[in-house]
Amino acid sequence: MPKSSFVDFKAVKAAITMEQVLEHYGILDKFKRGSDSLSGPCPIHKGNNPTQFRISISKNIWNCFSECKHGGNVLDFIARMEDVSIHAAALKAIEWFKLDPEAMSANGGEENPGDTPKSDTTATPVPKKPAPVAEKGAPNAPLKFRLDKLERSHPYLAERGLTLETIVDFGIGFCAKGMMAERIAIPIQNPEGAVVAYAGRFPGEPAEGTPKYKLPQGFRKSLELYNIDRAIKEPADKPLVIVEGFFDCMKLHQSGYRKVVALMGSTMSAGQEELVRRHTDRNSQVIVMLDEDEAGKAGREDIAVRLAKFCFVKTHVFDQPGAQPDQLSAEGVAEILGGTS
Repeated sequence: MPKSSFVDFKAVKAAITMEQVLEHYGILDKFKRGSDSLSGPCPIHKGNNPTQFRISISKNIWNCFSECKHGGNVLDFIARMEDVSIHAAALKAIEWFKLDPEAMSANGGEENPGDTPKSDTTATPVPKKPAPVAEKGAPNAPLKFRLDKLERSHPYLAERGLTLETIVDFGIGFCAKGMMAERIAIPIQNPEGAVVAYAGRFPGEPAEGTPKYKLPQGFRKSLELYNIDRAIKEPADKPLVIVEGFFDCMKLHQSGYRKVVALMGSTMSAGQEELVRRHTDRNSQVIVMLDEDEAGKAGREDIAVRLAKFCFVKTHVFDQPGAQPDQLSAEGVAEILGGTS
């Protein structure tokens, strides 16, 4: 334990992940892995609904959509599980994961326990000393390479309802070898149009333990909005539509509505909020169209409240539970959003 009573909460949160904490409690195997999420029964109130508790892997935060109706970071979780203060939770984390006590108190003062931590999209072994915290707002560097020889005619792309024109337009395709081997490679571009990462979608339902999506280690998804480079070129008086996933975005684009961006998840980061703010004004309109599930419902309400500070926001509610934007027909898109004109 640290000799000092001061603990650098930010450093502790940066050093451990929710996955590691779940493994410590012996309950990681109860959670189903998504592209950037873990879903399972809430361990805090001992629930049994397999979708009531959701973890964002990249943001290292959790939410209970059932009895707890609460969320937070990794220290908030430990504090609630152990029924202790945030300070005590941090001390427990230091002991459990053998973090360096002196490093944890190196700043000589407490950080705000409400700070949102940054983490990679995949779990890494806990270092003896906390990993350096990336500079706030540091951009993802443009890649110095492009994945070529992607298979555009892979059957999975047809299953998702994409035309060859859309596939070529978005530069996606099946990658036979390399960093995204055996996955559909999807280039992610920054507002200037530079490719900053490739996401890899498993073509179909992956085996248990294999994530649907793969992102490069070190890539900060929270700083990007998928398709932002195209969306900002659309007329200013058209509403900006915000969806969750890559294929939601591509399908709306294919159906004629091109001013659309994807969060690459069901929550909006501070960096993504800033991107929206930068490219809108008080006369702009934003339509939040997330999946019609518990995570989507919670996400759209949070997003609407935050964006309403600087633009006009509308949330779209699907009639059917579980509905997603990529399931809309071209006629459905036109009815809800209108066309390209």
